[in-house]
Amino acid sequence: MKKILIKGNIKLKKYFIILIILSGLFVTLSAASYAKNVANDLSSSVFRLHVIANSDSKEDQDLKYKVRDALISYMNDLCADLQNKEEVIKISKNHIDDFKKIALNVIKDNGYDYDVSIEIGNFDFPTKTYGDISLPSGYYDALKVKIGNAEGQNWWCVMFPPLCFVDITSGVVPEESKENLKENLNEEEYSVISEDDSVIQFKFKIVEFFKNFNFKLANN
Repeated sequence: MKKILIKGNIKLKKYFIILIILSGLFVTLSAASYAKNVANDLSSSVFRLHVIANSDSKEDQDLKYKVRDALISYMNDLCADLQNKEEVIKISKNHIDDFKKIALNVIKDNGYDYDVSIEIGNFDFPTKTYGDISLPSGYYDALKVKIGNAEGQNWWCVMFPPLCFVDITSGVVPEESKENLKENLNEEEYSVISEDDSVIQFKFKIVEFFKNFNFKLANN
């Protein structure tokens, strides 16, 4: 009888271990699916502006912000009535020469002769915070502006849904801008980028872990 009980306990332990392993696999696969879907959905919903300074000198960093301001002002007028990301990208491509002219004029007016490289493409971004809105790392469509040697710190914002037109010094994105985000992102996407820090960091770690994991597998 004692031997039967011992064998029964061993079987229960085995079943329990198997159950834990299966549960772990389920959670892992669910998290991987969640991370992939969130990253892909955000990437497909957002168009970013990325400005890289010539160097990290104070003068080059100040010039970067002046170029940024001029481009944002032009973009604001150009895309004021556009309703989706595809329209914004299309009109940006049609006016890419204008973006370059504006940047070069700002640079020249400030006494520099740096060249400017501007391209629209899909680029890898680390996790970034904009006021009280954060975006996880991943590949995003963006208008990239490289000033001179492009060896300095970069600046970024979201051109669509429009977050480039708010003052980030306050550390809080205005409600009007958040409403624009809500209109163009689904509920889960918006919750990922706008919840309190602890929740955001947990979700971002899931997204980043499986993004890096998939990248390593692809390179093996």
